[in-house]
This record gives sequence, C-alpha cells and structure tokens, in this order.
Amino acid sequence: MSAVGSQKRFTPARISAMKGGKPIVCLTAYTTPMARLLDEHCDLLLVGDSLGMVLYGMETTIGVTLDMMIAHGKAVMRGVAKACVVVDMPFGSYQESKEVAFRNAVRILQETGCDAVKLEGGEEMAETIAFLTKRGIPVMGHIGLMPQQVQTAGGYRSVGHSEHETSKIRRDAHAIGGSGAFAVVVEGTVEPLAREVTSAMHVPTIGIGASAACDGQVLVSDDILGLFNDFTPRFVKRYDELGKRVAEAAAAYAEEVRTRKFPTAEHTFKRRP
Repeated sequence: MSAVGSQKRFTPARISAMKGGKPIVCLTAYTTPMARLLDEHCDLLLVGDSLGMVLYGMETTIGVTLDMMIAHGKAVMRGVAKACVVVDMPFGSYQESKEVAFRNAVRILQETGCDAVKLEGGEEMAETIAFLTKRGIPVMGHIGLMPQQVQTAGGYRSVGHSEHETSKIRRDAHAIGGSGAFAVVVEGTVEPLAREVTSAMHVPTIGIGASAACDGQVLVSDDILGLFNDFTPRFVKRYDELGKRVAEAAAAYAEEVRTRKFPTAEHTFKRRP
C-alpha cells in the first residue's frame, strides 16, 4: 500500500469524467522507482502484463501469473502519490467464469491497494465486467488487438482491416461501453475505426496504436525510453535511448575496474582513529 495513498487524486471516476476533455496520459510501470519517476506526469499508471516480455524475457504475456501481477502492483503502489493505478488481470485469471474473475480481482485490489483492474475481451467479457462493477470493482476494458489472444489471432498485427474485424470491434465497443467499465484501452486498431468507436462510446478510450482522437494514450515506458529493444512496434515513439546509455555506463565502469581506476580513495572506508 502506498504510504501516501490518502493523497492520491486520480480515481477511476475522475478518469471516466475526462471523456472528451484533456487527453488522459498513461504509461506502464512495474517497479517502485519507475512509479516515482512517472507519477508526477501521468494521470494513470498501468501495471501491465507486458512486464512478462519487458522484465522477464517472455515471448508473449501468456506466462504471466496472478502472483507476478500482485507483486508488481504492490511495488508500483509504494511509489505513487497522484496517478490512478490499474493492474492487468493475467491470462487465465478471469476467463473461466465471472465468479473466478471476481475472486481474483478482489485479491488484486486487497493485496496491492490499486484503484482498478483491467481485462481483455469484447462482447464475450461484457457480462463478467458487469458482474465485477456491480460488486464494487472498477474495471478498465481492452478491445482491438488483444495480446492475451495472440496465439489464436495469428500474431501481433493491427486489426480492423476487414468488414468482419470492423463489425466485431464495433460490437465489442458497444458491449464494453455498456458493461460498467470506466474506460477502455483500444489497441492496434486502424485509425478511422478507433476514431469511430471513441466518438460512439460514453466512456474514455485510451489508445495504443490507435487514433489520436482517442481520449488518451498509453505506451510501454521501456519502449519510449529505449530500454526494451527486442522489437519496436510501429506505434512506439522513442523519447530517449537509455538502453544505449546504460550500456555505455556499464562499459565505462568495467574499464575502470579492470584498470584499477575504481574504486579510488574517495570510494573506500578508512580505519577510525
């Protein structure tokens, strides 16, 4: 639980009220130090299951567990004073039934102290989201490209190109918009369609690889900082190349250790008189 939790100002209700107004700023956070750095600049911090790929070297998010999400959710909450914190429900933690989803969502909220959970899925998950929200659990939806379904979707690719995909996303937006979700992530969706569903929905849309017309934007922090280099999606903009700078710092340190330039007297302890 955040030591400054009582001072937090952004809540799911406040995020929802930002529909059509000032764009919502969202980034991912997985650790306490990163949460502290991002908190001042973000309205919402997402503890995304993308941590499986970014931090653990997994090929997809499928292997992420509930315990992992809770551990990182706790870490982020220790570093937050302002932003609304949403924790992803990992694959397998909510699809079986709405009752299973409820139990796991309660565990996330109780053990992390976060503000809300996020789960992927369109019309097939609307009943589950309604079940959770009616029982006091704030839920963020996620439609369009859904990374947890990458195995059946044929890989990571943009969606909304065919009439079949367009129709499905429209139905998903309508269903999730009426389910009680306070906001919806729209991922990897072609611009005209993302713009259309944003206009049609009464709750905020937060785009990632979608339209600038979305009510907010989210990116993976390690992507914008140049810390994750396995691949760079088309929708990512690099704002720095910290990975290169980390490697350069490590190389300089290694050189000084090997040439005995480090440590010097100022970095060592002397015996007390």
